Amino acid sequence: MTVNLPQLRAFLAVVDAGGFSAAAAELGMSQSAVSHAVASLERELTAPLLVRSAPVRPTLLGERVLPHARTALSAVRSLEEVAADAAGSMTGTVRLASTPTVCRGLLPGLLRHWREDQPRITVRVFEGDSAEVARWLESGTADAAVLIDPAPGPGVRLAVDGYRVLLPRDHPLAAEPVVDVRDLEDDEFLISPGGCEDRVRALHEPAGLRFAPAHRVRDLATLISMVQAGIGVTVLSEVSRPLLPADLVLLPVSPRAARRLVLSGPRNRPWHPAVRALAESAVGHLAGRGALAPA
Repeated sequence: MTVNLPQLRAFLAVVDAGGFSAAAAELGMSQSAVSHAVASLERELTAPLLVRSAPVRPTLLGERVLPHARTALSAVRSLEEVAADAAGSMTGTVRLASTPTVCRGLLPGLLRHWREDQPRITVRVFEGDSAEVARWLESGTADAAVLIDPAPGPGVRLAVDGYRVLLPRDHPLAAEPVVDVRDLEDDEFLISPGGCEDRVRALHEPAGLRFAPAHRVRDLATLISMVQAGIGVTVLSEVSRPLLPADLVLLPVSPRAARRLVLSGPRNRPWHPAVRALAESAVGHLAGRGALAPA
């Protein structure tokens, strides 16, 4: 049996992209070439690896092959890292996953910096909620992720992101230097269940308040629009500030709370060779801009 890396790359790309056409675009190959690579791998393994549906999904054998394919490609990337270090350069494509607030508030500046500081590394961003981001990282769909308050382990802290109250500028508390969460008891509270609901709930407990949001809104833009319309108030993190219109204010909240934003690779596999270079570059950039500020 002879299995080669192009076959494994094609197989993984089809699984991760959900189809042959999207995988071909991802790999910069023709669709027929991707199909041929997967078919040749299936012939070597003497059984189908994919169910040709919409979206394409792995068979039971394909599920068993997936982790081994990812490990094989990770090992190749480690060899590429050794060669890149010896040559004094770093190249490659990094698939980076993160949550909507981080994608919109923190990553645009980082992407611009990386494009200038690491021009030979291509970063492709995937947006999902916290659970999706963690799952993509551990399954190998993403090479790196910006994780929120992860368990101790390998990773580089990008920022300490303090929580803030979001209010209309004409709200009675809008001129206060700090807003006590107890002073919001009479306001309808809005929350995004895909975001930081557990952390926002924890703000209410020390104050002895019952956490009972009037509305749960998945999309961040909708949440901001509802506050803008005077429907209610919410708590967002500081990284959301660049997304806010001029008629809203983002104020410190008491009791104070914050979350850690950590750039990390997978826990149980070798990191993509370029992830560490991106992490080191990001820390220097954000430290220089004061982004690693206390809550």
